[in-house]
Amino acid sequence: MIYHLLYPLRNKFFIFNVLRYITFRTIYAIITALLISFLLGPYFIRRFSRKGVGQQIKSDYLGFHSAKAGTPTMGGIVIIASVVVSTLLWGNLKNPYVWILMFTLVGFGSIGFLDDWLKIRKKTGYGLPGRTKFLLQVLLALVITKLLMEVDWFSTRLSFPFFKRINPDLGNYYLLFGTLVIVSTSNAVNLTDGLDGLALGPMLTSVATYMLFAYLSGHYKFAHYLQIPFSKGAGEAAIFAGSMLGACLGFLWYNAYPAQVFMGDIGSLSLGAALGCLAMVVKQEILLIVVGGVFVLEALSVILQVFSFKLTGKRVFRMAPIHHHFELKGWAEPKITVRFWIISFILALFAISTLKLR
Repeated sequence: MIYHLLYPLRNKFFIFNVLRYITFRTIYAIITALLISFLLGPYFIRRFSRKGVGQQIKSDYLGFHSAKAGTPTMGGIVIIASVVVSTLLWGNLKNPYVWILMFTLVGFGSIGFLDDWLKIRKKTGYGLPGRTKFLLQVLLALVITKLLMEVDWFSTRLSFPFFKRINPDLGNYYLLFGTLVIVSTSNAVNLTDGLDGLALGPMLTSVATYMLFAYLSGHYKFAHYLQIPFSKGAGEAAIFAGSMLGACLGFLWYNAYPAQVFMGDIGSLSLGAALGCLAMVVKQEILLIVVGGVFVLEALSVILQVFSFKLTGKRVFRMAPIHHHFELKGWAEPKITVRFWIISFILALFAISTLKLR
């Protein structure tokens, strides 16, 4: 909105010419989202506390995280609002990717909201039935992927880290692949969000990495020089990524141990889906396995646990997702969180290194 209102005045006021630069708008998108999230946090914490919008703990967690019962939840509303407002202010609203990314965030946030609300209303740790929740995610992800494929310049080719000449074109099969990326990333982030601030650390490093890739892949000269896929219009996705980065930073202030508020499924599902969609926009879907390695590890731990128990009757981990395994081994919650953040930071650096290792 600021871009559209002030940039046309650049001929009269030269200072507004700075708005043409994605880097400038990304920086202020980060700052704007951070301030909104930081300022809205206390208001929602107070309001949710008065309304009794508190975290419900499943019976199998009692005695484990029972002290967290009643902590205000659904704070993901703050994150979504911060991202949307900041993106609307600083983004180029003529770019279709901007709208698709916001639609992804809000759409999956709506599913998360319904799930969280049912948990609170039932006063249990159970919301939407698993199959219903998964079906809604798949249907929405199909719509999002189809919208991306309808963008004239969107490519259905894949790129692989380290291998610049391997670019298979999935064609119409990309619809299924894109759906898999969005749904799996959304659920992986949701599984990771089990300790105070745990999911936000890896989310910050992942979003920051894709913010860089969005800028580079949307710039023809940089993309050509680095031999990464050029994605026309992807530069504006950096504004959205910057808004996500700022919103998560602001919310982390209140979500860090001991958490004053949880983001709930409305936050984790929406952030995960938006991250997956962002990876598709910048044509670095496969790299998401590396960038979001912590999320992958959390999801794999649950899959291995379920398969092992059904096939052999034995558990691989003391409890899944894997962060609970370390809790039962006696690790303090902050130690687990910080160590997972460190791993995520290392993985992000490794992912960025693939820009030159090709």
